[in-house]
Amino acid sequence: MFDLKVIHSVLDQLEEERGIPREKIMEAIELALATAYKKEYGRKGQYIRAIFDINTGKVEFCQVKTAVDGDTAIFPNEDGTLPESAYDRSEDDERVIFNDEQHILLDIARKIKKDVQVGEELVFPLESKEDYGRIAAQTAKQVIIQKIREAEKISVLNEFGKKEGEIVSGTVERVERGTVFINMGRAVGLLPYDEQIPGEHYNQGERIRACLMRVEETPRGIFLRLSRATPHFLAELFKIEVPEIAAGTVEVKAVAREAGARSKIAVHASDSHIDPIGSMVGQRGVRVNTVMSELGGEKIDIIEWSENSAEFIEEALSPAKVINIKINEQDKTAVVEVAEDQQSLAIGKGGQNVRLAAKLTGWRIDIQAVKVEDMEEDKNTHETHKDHAEHEQETIKEEDVAKLIDEGVLVEEDAAPTDEE
Repeated sequence: MFDLKVIHSVLDQLEEERGIPREKIMEAIELALATAYKKEYGRKGQYIRAIFDINTGKVEFCQVKTAVDGDTAIFPNEDGTLPESAYDRSEDDERVIFNDEQHILLDIARKIKKDVQVGEELVFPLESKEDYGRIAAQTAKQVIIQKIREAEKISVLNEFGKKEGEIVSGTVERVERGTVFINMGRAVGLLPYDEQIPGEHYNQGERIRACLMRVEETPRGIFLRLSRATPHFLAELFKIEVPEIAAGTVEVKAVAREAGARSKIAVHASDSHIDPIGSMVGQRGVRVNTVMSELGGEKIDIIEWSENSAEFIEEALSPAKVINIKINEQDKTAVVEVAEDQQSLAIGKGGQNVRLAAKLTGWRIDIQAVKVEDMEEDKNTHETHKDHAEHEQETIKEEDVAKLIDEGVLVEEDAAPTDEE
């Protein structure tokens, strides 16, 4: 009845190419055989199970019944109608409607198997059949196809579900209404227009990398939502290029990005002997240049993360030079003072630099320009206050010495400065 050589070949091929376990395919075959048997020879309501021996090709059929009693089942009336209790059941009522083809009374079941309990299944062998009609065969075929698709879907979900947040690659199939469809092998990747880097163009057959954001299960199949514009994509690219990140000695603390234009990334080294910025840049800039090339020349500012909020904000505003920072911890706001010639650099083109710095640090940043004259005046005022304080300190010292001499604690020789002093 069965060509076992072909079946073994198909099982191996499905397991290798689609990642479907042999056990799942065998379950599909047995379910299909049971469905075909019931369609051709079974009775309504029967629960039939098939047992297929892959080594001999022999198939055994059996009917399965569950043992029930008065507490677990509702029994029909003598005329075949159901009692009112069958219709007025609460949601918590787990009793089943007794069906002679699916259930067996506990008293009768114990005559067959003495130690049987309520809820256990009893198996009754059926006569094996090998001839099936066209309709039964077609039904069996549909069952196998459906079960294989379900098993493949579970396999794909397990495979790509573990890769969420990581970088995956595929081949561009087509572009429809701005959305790029990417062949990922066992699934289709979708790169929406909003998740693309502005200015990029994708050609059919082109190899492309993107960050896997989530796996979506739809009636049309499994689709992978991808992104090349997310800040996480930048962090993952550096993770590939920088071994120190994979080793855990360098950590990416924060990323702020405007895809296609500019990004800022804050890094921190757990080992004081390691330069986190140098690790990210690489020898002659090879590491950061590789990442910039993948992003189409996007500019990347690499800064060192700091626990001190003021220092972190100052670094985030680089390359602008900061004079002073006033922070409000409660409101998470910072007023940053810069020289007039540094204001445009601190703000950036279209506010890009300060906007990225705010995203990176999580602080609301206000840039204020300070005139050079005001800076010099503040400096002079500070020096005047310093001189005045030193003069007061000297005067206090002289008064204290004179008082001690008057009280006889010191004599003038003791108070007089020596040559050594």
